[in-house]
Amino acid sequence: MKNTLYITLLVLFGIQTAWGQGCVAVRHMNTSSSTMGVTSADLFKQRHGQWQINTGYRYFRSFRHFRGDHEEKERIENNTEVVNLSHSLDLGITYQPNMRLSFSVNLPVIYNDRSSLYEHYGNSTTANPEQKRFHTYSQGVGDLRISGNYWLINPMKLPKVNFALGLGVKLPTGNPRVEGDFHRLNQEKQDYTIRKPVDQSIQLGDGGVGFSLEGQGYAQLGDHTTFYVNGFYLFNPRETNGVVRNPGTTVSPIDGTFSVADQFAARLGISQSLPVVPGLSLMLGGRVEGIPAHDAIGGSAGYRRPGYIVSVEPGVAYMTQKFSIAATVPVALYRNRIKSYADRQDPTGQRHGDAAFADYLVSISMSRWF
Repeated sequence: MKNTLYITLLVLFGIQTAWGQGCVAVRHMNTSSSTMGVTSADLFKQRHGQWQINTGYRYFRSFRHFRGDHEEKERIENNTEVVNLSHSLDLGITYQPNMRLSFSVNLPVIYNDRSSLYEHYGNSTTANPEQKRFHTYSQGVGDLRISGNYWLINPMKLPKVNFALGLGVKLPTGNPRVEGDFHRLNQEKQDYTIRKPVDQSIQLGDGGVGFSLEGQGYAQLGDHTTFYVNGFYLFNPRETNGVVRNPGTTVSPIDGTFSVADQFAARLGISQSLPVVPGLSLMLGGRVEGIPAHDAIGGSAGYRRPGYIVSVEPGVAYMTQKFSIAATVPVALYRNRIKSYADRQDPTGQRHGDAAFADYLVSISMSRWF
């Protein structure tokens, strides 16, 4: 029974929520990061002053365009889809002064590659007869997150069920002004480039200070089965970050600069340990993540692509005494690019932007206790 809870808490707190699965620019960060060090062994036998080092990797490739929940399949057929490739390495450290309280610092290191036609020569065969595709990039650190977490129930008194609440602050350490070279053709059909900010979806940060609320819990259902759940909401009070999307043009007060958007995620599932292989567990759950059209605090103007993804999340985890590794592959079941604040300002009601989403993402995390 202890091994089951061991793995469940690894699943619940040791796996990254891989923020951002395409043009819906949800920033990458660890949810529940403040409890990444908690396992059943810690809960039952924890000593003061325990430290944990965490690292996680995630990857996705987005290319399927949606407007609402309708997929625009012609984008792939016509080779006009936007393709985002994202690699992220999350580095974290956790300190637990006692068995119910923990503090964490997490910093992602990110590499993004974005290719498109429309941002350069254009999608049409008239403007872009050879249908050339060009790339822009971003690389560097993302936004730093500092968080704390507290278990509401003393695990020594009630080890089979517990729930934790967490608070965090997100600092704008990621550059929201990354620029790239965009290709143009002059009247003689000669190529030249202009320098301007890359798309919001591959910017390294959002440029705002935010704070997060989260909750997570588990319930032991049997000797080898445990239910887990967690949820997360990031509040970004700042409305826009001042980064002009298209320098040298008239700046729209509605969507001429990048928005600093809220974001959210929730997960639930079942973890099943395998007695034949001590420390190994399989899990299956569901998750939803995205950004809203309107922020909970502050204004919602600025350019954003709001939407959400509902996924099924299979995974596997393995833990030894002080080392753990886990991997999940959320597979998208439903994607919806909802109308943004700017879309809703259209008096005709016709405006509705699109966004590209991934089919799946890969998330791998490792932890070592000291």
